[in-house]
Amino acid sequence: MDIIKILAEELNIKESQAQAAVRLIDEGNTIPFIARYRKEVTGSLNDEVLRNLDERLRYLRGLEERKEQVIGAIRDQEKLTPELEKAIRAAATLVAVEDLYRPYKQKRRTRATIAKEKGLEPLADLILLQMIKEPLEQAAAAYVSEEKGVESPQEAIQGAMDILAERLSDDAGCRTYIRNLTMKEGFIQSAAKDEKAQTVYEMYYNYQEPVKKAAGHRILALNRGEIEKALTVKILAPEEQILAYLERSLIRRDNPYTTPVLKTVAEDGYRRLIGPSIEREVRSALTEKAQEGAIRVFAKNLEQLLMQPPIAGRVVLGWDPAFRTGCKLAVVDPTGKVLDTVVIYPTAPQKRVDEAKRVLKKLIDSYHVSLISLGNGTASRESEQVIVELLKEIPQKVQYVIVNEAGASVYSASKLATEEFPAFDVGQRSAVSIARRLQDPLSELVKIDPKSIGVGQYQHDMNQKYLGESLEGVVEDCVNKVGVDLNTASASLLEYISGINKALAKNIVAYREEHGAFTNRKQLLKVAKLGPKAFEQCAGFMRISGGENPLDATSVHPETYEAAQALLKKLGYSSQDLKKGGLTGIGKKIRDYGATARELGVGEITLRDIVSELEKPARDPRDEMPRPILRTDVLEMKDLKPGMVLKGTVRNVIDFGVFVDIGVHQDGLVHISQISDRFIKHPLEAVSVGDVVDVKVLGVDLEKKRISLTMKGLK
Repeated sequence: MDIIKILAEELNIKESQAQAAVRLIDEGNTIPFIARYRKEVTGSLNDEVLRNLDERLRYLRGLEERKEQVIGAIRDQEKLTPELEKAIRAAATLVAVEDLYRPYKQKRRTRATIAKEKGLEPLADLILLQMIKEPLEQAAAAYVSEEKGVESPQEAIQGAMDILAERLSDDAGCRTYIRNLTMKEGFIQSAAKDEKAQTVYEMYYNYQEPVKKAAGHRILALNRGEIEKALTVKILAPEEQILAYLERSLIRRDNPYTTPVLKTVAEDGYRRLIGPSIEREVRSALTEKAQEGAIRVFAKNLEQLLMQPPIAGRVVLGWDPAFRTGCKLAVVDPTGKVLDTVVIYPTAPQKRVDEAKRVLKKLIDSYHVSLISLGNGTASRESEQVIVELLKEIPQKVQYVIVNEAGASVYSASKLATEEFPAFDVGQRSAVSIARRLQDPLSELVKIDPKSIGVGQYQHDMNQKYLGESLEGVVEDCVNKVGVDLNTASASLLEYISGINKALAKNIVAYREEHGAFTNRKQLLKVAKLGPKAFEQCAGFMRISGGENPLDATSVHPETYEAAQALLKKLGYSSQDLKKGGLTGIGKKIRDYGATARELGVGEITLRDIVSELEKPARDPRDEMPRPILRTDVLEMKDLKPGMVLKGTVRNVIDFGVFVDIGVHQDGLVHISQISDRFIKHPLEAVSVGDVVDVKVLGVDLEKKRISLTMKGLK
């Protein structure tokens, strides 16, 4: 197998690009580092392509390893033929390899193995030859043996049929044909275990659709319904076609004595052995595909959430709403430092609204609070009413934002939160997290397990290892795209930087605490266990503001400092000029990028990246993302009327639509058919989490708390 060729074809890239990327990965370089600082080598492959390549590379190498194991195992049995070895080496998937290995696998005792022990294999071969010219019972009489436990010709024939049925089941060609046909022409069907029971799976109580058309979210819903014992799910295969195919495979000539037996073998082999096995494989393949799709959506949603622009320079009051235990408040300064915490009781059962307002007015006045970050959990709607009333009563200009608080409780109960705020209870920590995730979503959300952030669907039903790896990769890419301030970043943020693990992140923080702020990037090499390779991987993503070398505040990598300084000198600047801000327009002063790159000893792509960075040092890619909607008033569901046009924020994207927060404490659903005037296969083609969109109300169901929205015809 030519892995490089396969990668190039699958990812639609050149073989030279695939070769270069594989070499860099094998050398221990991280995906963010390769994507940002080895563009010259890979031909500018981005992080998404590189992650797909890395994933496929591991699969294909695992496939090659499995092939060697299978070939070795069959060779040890002295049953390996040149044809079989060639077929195994040519197999493109693990399923194909396992199909070929199936006849040689060590089996538990089956009806067929017992029949073989009784010496009935020659009779099976005789039946398969289809040359018998006498009733089968006469030929089978020779195999009756009290010693071997074959008591009658009929028993001998049955044993021979069991052997043939298992051979049929072990035939790789048959399994491939049946699997493909079932995927192409089969149906997935579900029914209620108890039709009288009311569950969320009612739409699947009498449900059927072609396997090839089954959408991922429906497959995951069926699986969940089956796990919760609300549904029975099965695959309906095109049995007539399958049995006709199996009979053709077995029956080579019309023989009145063997044909009926072989027809029975075909039916038994399929119904007892092949059918149940293929059904499991088809369900597994559908689930795997559905999970991959759901994880891709989850990953994209997470990326958009992490890359929401920070709201800088504001004193924020974080509000963790609750009923009985009161609302926890935390005032946080523009750097994220906690200034004050308090508990108020404006909601049921206490309803001490006036007292709560007095406390709020004092906090706003004392700390110059200009923004309230309200969590969207229990008692959020009641808290919002209090906030809106308060804003009308005070002279200060204060706005509020409803923040998705998913994961805040997970963080507040974590070891990390306990270390950060040992004197706070979980409610206070949660309020701090709600405030900070508005100030800098990325820095705060990296403290939470990505699976707990709540922007996916059916995440608990996923392959947790694959889900975890995919989401960790998203967090890593986001952190490295933005970069971190080496002197303020927490250990939980630093550990996502290219080349840095948990231990190194803690060592960096420990070094900073012992020696004071870093003044240049080279000091990283003095951090315990941070060697030259880790420095190469991480240095470009670490920023030092106000350090000795202004280039340390940019994403220019230390390995190209010499070239950057030579370029600045050539254009009449020095690196000190960067302290005044970006050197706008210097790119226009370079007439021939190719010649200049050769003169400076770097590649042209690298030169363009250096110029871009010098023009806008430490540019934050989040600045291009839509900003959250700041509110001063509130709507309720009963205020909504069909035809109303509102602004909203996309909270979650799923296969069949998007949920949009329009400020009424109940997200509205825009079905996929209502997202765009053009045809789209998936909502992500049109919108992402965090997008601010115009929506029109289609309908409101107060009883079921459902809001139907459309984005069609709105610009």
